Amino acid sequence: MKNVFNINQKIGEIATKFPKAIDIFMSYEIDFCCGGDRPLKEALKEQEMNEKEVIDKLNKYYSEFVNKNNEETDWTKSSMSNLIDYIVQKHHGFMRETLPITNELINKILRVHYVDNGEILSKVHKLFNNLKLELEEHLIKEEEVLFPLIKEYEKNPSKETKEKAIATMNETEDEHDKAGDILKEIRRVTNKYEVPETGCNSFKIAYEKMQEIESDLFKHIHLENNILFEKLKKI
Repeated sequence: MKNVFNINQKIGEIATKFPKAIDIFMSYEIDFCCGGDRPLKEALKEQEMNEKEVIDKLNKYYSEFVNKNNEETDWTKSSMSNLIDYIVQKHHGFMRETLPITNELINKILRVHYVDNGEILSKVHKLFNNLKLELEEHLIKEEEVLFPLIKEYEKNPSKETKEKAIATMNETEDEHDKAGDILKEIRRVTNKYEVPETGCNSFKIAYEKMQEIESDLFKHIHLENNILFEKLKKI
């Protein structure tokens, strides 16, 4: 099978065509959501990665994906309204359930492990609280303002509705960048979520929850930035 992907393609374009590429990008810590608008080559060069290794893996997995006749939903062919419903149900629902639980765990390990790991955990505590506040407001803005505007435009297209939707969309893209930057800083501060030897089970679970939030949010942002918002722009 002829190679489908090359290093000159945009990261977001690859993730849109082949959603399973997201797992590969995450394993290499390649930003496919907020940084999805740049060529893969640029990210690989910046992180001093082996270009052939990454592109070969992408094409190999894609070939296996096609051969298995995978029936995973192709959101590029879905209506904007259906994609919005999926994002709210899956990703917004996940955040509303997971953010408070993780916040409690972080508060707990800060209190219990302050003597041994206070410097790192204080930074994590502040960063996560900033992230939680950003996301809680962000979800509300999407559900109460942006998504209804997009659904209305899809149902009854008008220049005025599209302009309002685009203006709100630009704000949410900036918010995506902020949230992504906070998560990257948490990953850096925790040395890629490395649990110290003195860390208890709650410590381990707190770090696992933050990784789950990171993974889910990046997939959420990808669906919006690289698929939903691109659809809106092109209509």
